[in-house]
Amino acid sequence: MTNCSHEAAIQDVTPSAKGCEECLRTGGIWVHLRLCRTCGHVGCCDDSPSRHARAHFHETGHPVIEGYDPPEGWGWCYIDDAVVTLPDQTRQIGPIPRYF
Repeated sequence: MTNCSHEAAIQDVTPSAKGCEECLRTGGIWVHLRLCRTCGHVGCCDDSPSRHARAHFHETGHPVIEGYDPPEGWGWCYIDDAVVTLPDQTRQIGPIPRYF
């Protein structure tokens, strides 16, 4: 871990969708995807119009995300505002459509 005190929140997860859950439901678009490493929620990044991954953090308090589109292997802690070294990389659940 790099400057993150939330290692206990990192879990092996199954991605919840093949794209941003909320964007898929509402017809929105995303730039990149982020995977919650506490519950597996897939949301869009802060460069996306709706910023659903950050909204998920604010709703749940789940602190650590993984760069998920494409699988990038890095993590980020919203609470500590820091890069996180993840113990593993989550596998994608299939081809992910590109939207932006």
